Amino acid sequence: MKNANKQEFDAIIIGSGPGGGTLARELSLAGQKPLILEWGGNEPLKGTLPQAVDILGTPGKGMLFTTEGLAMARGITTGGGSVVYCGTAFEPDHDMFRRYGVDLSRITADVRQELPIRKIDDAYMAPQSLLIRESARDLGYSWNNLDKYLVQENCEKNCYKCYYGCPNRAKWSSRWYVEEAVRNGARLLNRAKAERILMDGNKAVGVAFKKNGKVYKAYAPKIIVSAGGIGTPMLLRTAGIKEAGYNFFFDPLFVAIGVVPGMEGAGEMPMAAGVHIKDEGYMMTDMTLHQMMHMAFSAQVLKLGGAVNHRNTLGIMIKARDSLGGEITKRGIVNKRLGRSDKASLNKGFERAKGILKNAGATAVYKTWYIAAHPGGTAKLGEVVDSNLQTQYDNLYVCDCSVIPEAWGLPPTLALIGLAKRLGAHLAGAEGVQSEEKQAA
Repeated sequence: MKNANKQEFDAIIIGSGPGGGTLARELSLAGQKPLILEWGGNEPLKGTLPQAVDILGTPGKGMLFTTEGLAMARGITTGGGSVVYCGTAFEPDHDMFRRYGVDLSRITADVRQELPIRKIDDAYMAPQSLLIRESARDLGYSWNNLDKYLVQENCEKNCYKCYYGCPNRAKWSSRWYVEEAVRNGARLLNRAKAERILMDGNKAVGVAFKKNGKVYKAYAPKIIVSAGGIGTPMLLRTAGIKEAGYNFFFDPLFVAIGVVPGMEGAGEMPMAAGVHIKDEGYMMTDMTLHQMMHMAFSAQVLKLGGAVNHRNTLGIMIKARDSLGGEITKRGIVNKRLGRSDKASLNKGFERAKGILKNAGATAVYKTWYIAAHPGGTAKLGEVVDSNLQTQYDNLYVCDCSVIPEAWGLPPTLALIGLAKRLGAHLAGAEGVQSEEKQAA
């Protein structure tokens, strides 16, 4: 690709996850032609381990580690993390966003009608998750089936491919929106890694990116950074926004695993049912693991016996709302440690999960090592961006997990789709966005 002139694109979007992919679609529906720069590839999804490793497992790219040794996997592909996520739709904390001048309630209600979001049917749940739900309810928990981004009729039963990239178009990902945007005239450029934001005084004018070992420049009147909670602050710093990349969250989790003698499990979509213990700062859901993931997680904590007992194990994920802290260093290292209160919340969840697993017949229960699920808050609303997601510089915006202003602890996709749709309307010049929010406030 030759260096583009300033008139070639209406906008440049860096990243194609739920934020960037949704925004590309919204702008294309408004008649605009954005350029989407995606670091990863665009190969058809196969639902295989080798492809998942390529998307998630390359050290320094898809796979990062915090200074405390927590693995942090990023989906580097068209569709970003939504290609390999568990596909759970959680309503965002609307009161929190309203405190920063953003009302997403009407937008997320519309998204629920537009996308295939509904509670998973029992027919698509495996014996493990049904047994966990029965045990949890027996102990008094409001353990219910969760909303999923899922065309259930396309699901392949006894399947673990959700983790690896659904090849059946059953699980929604932002690839669907990117494909629609491209049909509408957007341009998707894969294996193009954004290196820095090009500035002209107080105004963003373009992006320098690397592809096939060469550096190119593209220009547009609007630049939107949607490179994720780690990539986005690194790019914003190239524009002079030095405060990006501090005091963030990464939603730590682990899995409580129990061995149930004689049980025969099966594959299924993870996070089929669960409960949000909001006042204690965590959620619990079933977590059926692929055999390779189960063996790796168990061996990591030296539970070698558990590693070979895959078919007769139950798993419950505990994911916490961690306190804000840490920094993304100049070299992109995630320098953040779990606080005492974070570990306390996770341990409370483990004790609850252990009780549910033992009530379900588990004779041995252990927990895996911590994982950092989805980093965010590195370019917060009210600090780095305003209520329209614009930075201190003209024409430079952010649209991903980075803008979430407070500790989180939940699946963020629905919030990100809502933010992207709202920003798309703003950039396309739609009337009434601000006035509607004032009326709702």
